[in-house]
Amino acid sequence: MSSSTSGVVNGGISFWYADDGLPPVREPLAGDRSADVVIVGGGYTGLWTAYYLKRADPSLRITVLEQKFCGYGASGRNGGWLYNGVAGRDRYAKLHGRDAAARLQRAMNDTVDEVIRAAGAEGIDADLHKGGVLEVARTPAQLARLRAFHAAERAFGETDRELYGARETAGLIRVADAVGATWTPHGARLHPAKLAKGLAAAVERLGVTLHESTPVTEIRPGHAVTPYGTVRAPCVLRCTEGFTASLKGQRRAWLPMNSSMIVTEPLGDARWEEIGWADRQTLGDMAHAYMYAQRTADGRIALGGRGVPYRYGSRTDDDGTTHPATVTALRRVLTDFFPSLAGVRIAHAWSGVLGVPRDWCATVALDPATGLGLAGGYVGSGVATANLAARTLRDLVLRQGPTELTTLPWTGHHVRPWEPEPLRWLGVHALYAAYRAADHQEATTYRPTTSPLARLADAIAGRG
Repeated sequence: MSSSTSGVVNGGISFWYADDGLPPVREPLAGDRSADVVIVGGGYTGLWTAYYLKRADPSLRITVLEQKFCGYGASGRNGGWLYNGVAGRDRYAKLHGRDAAARLQRAMNDTVDEVIRAAGAEGIDADLHKGGVLEVARTPAQLARLRAFHAAERAFGETDRELYGARETAGLIRVADAVGATWTPHGARLHPAKLAKGLAAAVERLGVTLHESTPVTEIRPGHAVTPYGTVRAPCVLRCTEGFTASLKGQRRAWLPMNSSMIVTEPLGDARWEEIGWADRQTLGDMAHAYMYAQRTADGRIALGGRGVPYRYGSRTDDDGTTHPATVTALRRVLTDFFPSLAGVRIAHAWSGVLGVPRDWCATVALDPATGLGLAGGYVGSGVATANLAARTLRDLVLRQGPTELTTLPWTGHHVRPWEPEPLRWLGVHALYAAYRAADHQEATTYRPTTSPLARLADAIAGRG
């Protein structure tokens, strides 16, 4: 182990669980059962869906099946960005028109406040702080993308978004070499595991049945099949996000993209005074291999990015163990942004997977003929998107006719599967190698235009 990673707690699911403790153990399924709705996956999507369904119709018999424990996957490992981004909005604008995509964006803006409202109503203390989202540019090419991004967001109705120059950015946070930033109020920082644990407890109080340590191996109309029995229900909802590939027949549906994080030791008042960041915005950048970060409630920096982006055969890890080279790379990002933190200890590193459809578009769907539904493909924007997806699934399941949510353009979206191996592995690794090379090229040439390598990678990826 290199000196930069010695003493780092690696894996153990995530820092968030090391900080707040693991949830109580719930019993696995014990034989065949029946329900009105069975939800496969006990992350944010599954739990929010159970929550809103039970709130709308308390008589519903709802069962949630989770392979490990609720919040084990991305819901307990993410960067704690509750924000208004939604994967695929620009494509939905091309397919359904700008007005439809703008409605989706407005729904996402409102979702940030809905999560905060619901957490408060259920007494969930998830360290929520609504400081908005600040995204910085550090090269001329990044600044050009940032200005274009800012203009595009305002064109979709986000008129409360603000654009800052270098001096204004430094007044908010002192990121080395920052030349500009854009800020939206539609974002908040939170503690992911506290939200997942609180949400699971809330749905149990409502009478939802949660079975953990119960992997679902197959979903078919009316059935969720596990090694411990089958739950039969007229409605079966797949809410498995990055773990979808483990289900029978779903190997190529959504690619499990790997993302990794580190968290520092608590920094102390003197360092925070030097860095700024008093408003506790979530922090991102305009690089192609982007970073994401938050200032935690106990005064740490939690920072993430892509390490090893994909494991051959759509495999997923067990406990979040992260390759030492990835830990070193993320530490380099931290000190590149904040050089004064060169001597700060990294306390914990971990990884998790997120779901990526072939066209990079999040979706919600329910087939009324089969009763099979799904939500996901959030491409890293799932903390808020899962809530909007859950409320949309609620409306679809209750079949009360078209609603404001079921008519959003992502409802019923279908996409082709990913390529078979080894093309899938080769393609994803080549893609992220191109993005890293593009970032290096932009940082060293200082040209004010996006690298052709990144444009080529976007075209190959099928983004936009």
